[in-house]
Amino acid sequence: MASVSYHISSLLEKMTSTDKDFREGDAFVSVYQPVHFWYISFRFMATNDLMMELQKDSIKLDEDSEKKVVKMLLKLLEDKNGEVQNLAVKCLGPLVGKVKEYQVETIVDTLCTNMLSDKEQLRDISSIGLKTVISELPPASTGSTMTANVCKKITAQLTGAIGKQEDVSVQLEALDILSDMLSRLGGTLYSFHSSILNCLLPQLTSPRLAVRKRAIIALGHLVLTCSGNIFSELTEHLIAELKKNESASTTRTYIQCIAGISRQAGHRIGEHLEKIIPLIVQYCNVDDDELREYCFQAFESFVRRCPKEIDPHIPNVMSLCLKYITFDPNYNYDNEEEEEEERMETENGEDEEQESDDEYSDDDDISWKVRRAAAKCLEAIVSSRHDLLQDFYKTLSPVLITRFKEREENVRADIFSAYISLLKQTLPIQSWLHASDDSGKDDVSLTMLQNQVPNIVKALHKQLKDKSIKSRQGCFSLLTELANVLPGCLAEHIPALVPGIVFSLADKCNSSNMRIDALSFLHVLLCNHQPEAFHPYIKSLLPPVVACIGDPFYKITSEALLVVQQLVKVIRPLDKPCTFDAKPYAKDLFPGTLKRLKAADIDQEVKERAISCMGQIIYSLGDHLSTDLQPTLKIFLERLKNEITRLTAVKALTLIASSPLKIDLRPILGEGFPILASFLRKNQRALKLSTLAALDILVKNYSDSLKPAMIESVLTELPALISENDMHVSQVAIMFLTTLAKVYPSCISKITGSVLAEIFQLVHSPLLQGGALNAIIDFFQALVLTKAATVGYSELMKQLTAPVYSSGPSGASAALHKQAYYSAAKCVAALSSACPKEAPGTVNQFIQDVKSPKCSSAVKVLAFLSLAEMGRTTNLTSTQKELKTVILEAFASPSEEVKSAASYALGNISVGSLKEYLPFMLKEIESQPKRQYLLLHSLKEVISSSPADSLKPYVEDIWALLFKHCECSEEGTRNVVAECLGKLTLVNPSELLPRLKKQLSSGNDRKSSAEMERCFVLLEGPLSYFTIAISKLHQKYTVVFLRQLQLLLGGLVKHCLVCSQPTGSFLKTLQDSDLNVRRVALAMFNSAAHNKPSLIRDLLNAVLPSLYNETKVRRELIREVEMGPFKHTVDDGLDVRKAAFECMYTLLESCLDRLDIYEYLNHVEDGLKDHYDIQMLTFIMLARLSTLCPNAVLQRLERLIEPLRATCSTKVKAGSVKQEFEKQDELKRSAMRAVAALLTIPEVEKSPAMAEFSSQIRSSPEMASLFESIQKDTASLPTAESMDMS
Repeated sequence: MASVSYHISSLLEKMTSTDKDFREGDAFVSVYQPVHFWYISFRFMATNDLMMELQKDSIKLDEDSEKKVVKMLLKLLEDKNGEVQNLAVKCLGPLVGKVKEYQVETIVDTLCTNMLSDKEQLRDISSIGLKTVISELPPASTGSTMTANVCKKITAQLTGAIGKQEDVSVQLEALDILSDMLSRLGGTLYSFHSSILNCLLPQLTSPRLAVRKRAIIALGHLVLTCSGNIFSELTEHLIAELKKNESASTTRTYIQCIAGISRQAGHRIGEHLEKIIPLIVQYCNVDDDELREYCFQAFESFVRRCPKEIDPHIPNVMSLCLKYITFDPNYNYDNEEEEEEERMETENGEDEEQESDDEYSDDDDISWKVRRAAAKCLEAIVSSRHDLLQDFYKTLSPVLITRFKEREENVRADIFSAYISLLKQTLPIQSWLHASDDSGKDDVSLTMLQNQVPNIVKALHKQLKDKSIKSRQGCFSLLTELANVLPGCLAEHIPALVPGIVFSLADKCNSSNMRIDALSFLHVLLCNHQPEAFHPYIKSLLPPVVACIGDPFYKITSEALLVVQQLVKVIRPLDKPCTFDAKPYAKDLFPGTLKRLKAADIDQEVKERAISCMGQIIYSLGDHLSTDLQPTLKIFLERLKNEITRLTAVKALTLIASSPLKIDLRPILGEGFPILASFLRKNQRALKLSTLAALDILVKNYSDSLKPAMIESVLTELPALISENDMHVSQVAIMFLTTLAKVYPSCISKITGSVLAEIFQLVHSPLLQGGALNAIIDFFQALVLTKAATVGYSELMKQLTAPVYSSGPSGASAALHKQAYYSAAKCVAALSSACPKEAPGTVNQFIQDVKSPKCSSAVKVLAFLSLAEMGRTTNLTSTQKELKTVILEAFASPSEEVKSAASYALGNISVGSLKEYLPFMLKEIESQPKRQYLLLHSLKEVISSSPADSLKPYVEDIWALLFKHCECSEEGTRNVVAECLGKLTLVNPSELLPRLKKQLSSGNDRKSSAEMERCFVLLEGPLSYFTIAISKLHQKYTVVFLRQLQLLLGGLVKHCLVCSQPTGSFLKTLQDSDLNVRRVALAMFNSAAHNKPSLIRDLLNAVLPSLYNETKVRRELIREVEMGPFKHTVDDGLDVRKAAFECMYTLLESCLDRLDIYEYLNHVEDGLKDHYDIQMLTFIMLARLSTLCPNAVLQRLERLIEPLRATCSTKVKAGSVKQEFEKQDELKRSAMRAVAALLTIPEVEKSPAMAEFSSQIRSSPEMASLFESIQKDTASLPTAESMDMS
């Protein structure tokens, strides 16, 4: 401490060096000028050293040093030398954290006093000093009292300076500083908000516009943290002043202020819009362009920040925008085309064009600002109202298209931007299965857009040759988006577009960005249209594109190579017959690409694009390259050896090897194959996968050119790739092994042992499923069919089943997961299928295992599962007469796993012999009530796996049987019946769905509660399995059929949800006295919302009130149960409420755009105070809402934080059981996750409630520790950027 004080004292002493003896005008100044600068330099260096010391975390000042340093720095602020002043200001920042509070107050007092000084330079440096101090003050959430005290001291002086100061420059500085304080520490100034408001409001009428603008900015920061009363006072004042309309100038200011408030705190101004909007609409009609501009800016802000409240006014706002987007009183567009023709015919066209422009130019014309503001407002409406898409294409789109001729470049750019937003809203969802029920509307919108394409092209194609680069870039951006939204829509208009593309590529005066945009559009155009459309224009397009390959700017070269790659596919599409002669163009494309391929000193992106481009050229035009081919392949070999380019080179070689032209790769295979083999050892996943794909295609297409030594170099690397750590790499490696087994059976025998060990380990992994499992099955089948293989059928079967047969007699095979049994069974079935002669013996062995009392449960489970997989494809009845008896006996096994496996086996064996087994199964279901549950599971397997045609003769019997068992008292049985009905309905949906609907409607006018419950359980079946079945149906039926199926199912859902008949009315059942009926009705609705949301989206307006009603706690359903000396509270309505909140969560994911999010939040808020189970669900919902609807959540933040605070602060009663503590801890963790999600909302830190809660979390060790652990968990989650997406 003493050494620090001494060092600081010596620095302060140096700072006192003065140049007072060298005044300006002294006779000695010129003589002793070097000494003069030496003194300045001395002070400068000493101040700089002090700043370096203050920036050290370890420095600590005693009270005397603090006082001296503060005094010296404040003195240096008045130094004659500007550089010394600047350094002194910089020292104030780190000093704030090193001195006591009263010293900071001294600094602030002095700076505020200096800010009112007559000296301009001192005022400026003091203002900067105040901003520096404010920026370094610790946040209020840290619990520091210094910030509050200092801010209060500053605020009092600033408000006085703003209100009383006549010097405008002082006012401006004070307003700037006040804005900084409010934006960063607004909550700390809570007690001053009223006086700040009273100080700022008069400044809105200041004669100086700069003062008004700064006051508006300060008010914008104030409304983020002020109370509701102050906010209301402000808005009421603005509304009152707008009504007075004392002067055009102040009216403009008040509208600007309202727009500024909306941008900063739009969620708060929503409730006042009903009063504000009519006034702004009124001022839109005043003949004042500047006022109109501000009106449209306010509308834009309302649309973006208050979407719910502005909704009723959207038609009116839109009509105003459409009116004023064409508002150009000083220009006549009607004669524009005639004048254009005249200019084209005139020799001195340029001079006349200039004269024409001069004729219409007017420096005082600011109508373009009105048009630009209207365009931006329209863009805001379009981007936020997808539901009005059809209306946009009827009314807005034609107007925007006509305005593409806008004369002002900036306005035209905003009109293009608005239309691009419209196109983005129209972009169809890729999968119709997951599309909303707006898909039909989207189709209508696309049709309307298609009809307007000719007008769009007509309006744009002239501008593609416009002198304005910005306009052309806007055209290309719009056309690119259009081509992406409607692929193929520009095919008829390519003749009109090609000249503009060539012009932008060939004109040397164009900027780099212009050429890049033109190339990007051309690439999209080539990708989204048929090759034939471009063939007449290849001659025009090719030269400028090839010239761009040689451009010195790497981005242009890179984009040009991408275009050439696509052009090659267009010139010679090898996937279909083509009469276009590509040979003349090969010599144009090849040299430029080759030059870039050879170059080593170029950008990495260009290197990769050159390799890919040349790969495509060889793939498509390799037979036209003659003597150039082999030297080019040698270059590929070199690129293969380069670590930077090897991945791209591997992909290019894969493409070349797959060419139908059978490119001769023999010259590079000898050296290239070992290089590829070495890549399998590299720790680069994408390289491994690409290399395996390349090796696979090489083995398939060039088997006669590969030597055994080459194959062996690859084989040795494969065992290490097969691991459950990366299932996809394992799958691709096993697929390659399958190819080798078929093409080189002799080579595969050399590594069978090491490979099989890894594959068997994979088979017994709980992670194996899907593609990897199918790859193993194919490999086993290929292996047993290979005569050269050293491992035969018997050995493979033995190793597959060894872990199960080696388990103890109790059946406890701890090493194997349940999934491993299914995987092993599928492999057994595949081997039996490949070796039909061996299959009967295997079946006999499994039957004996099942019958044997000595065999463990694990062995019996594997045996039944294997019989199931074998029986699905093979008729086992002919050889095994006792199979039925064996399975039925297993239904009485004490092991649940064995019974389940037997049920699975019966269902799948029945699939292979329906005539024999299905009637038997239906008879057993009727006659054996004890086995009914297991037999129904078997029936479910039959319905799931049997082809529809085979099952149709039995549909009537199954249908009758299932409806007979709908009323079973066991809920589990009813659920299986529902699943069976769902799957069965999809066998013949056009006939069975109407029957299901009729069945639900039949009977008396008022069904019993059990019957109502049954109806909804039944309906849940088709809904749950619609999505699963659709993927299979999609391969067999047309999209038209699938959409008919969707309509049928939609009609059924609508019938059950909102039809007027009491028997089918979902709305009625939600008021049913039976809780089970209400719960199952909600479960059905949840299933519809989850699996096929398009079916229920249009019904939400009718259903949501009833759904929300079910989220309320009903006191009449809460009862007390006495358990000895204790009383226990039971809530019979809890399950129904849980079902309702689960529906709400599902709707959040699938139908967000159809929800009134504010009404939704009301019920989420109630859920935050409900039972433990409901709270856990609503915490998740709140975290999701923070991402999906941050503005709405921000608006309700104060109400949402209180339940979160209560949960996080709750203490478990002493003496509670361990489970109660664990339950409460998990609840707190879930609540804290919601808090962490809320803190990600932009501007949330400016909320006083959140700032206070954050402070409470930090001050509580328990909550702080929990919050830190939540943040660490969140940070450790993989992101899209960090994950390897290859």
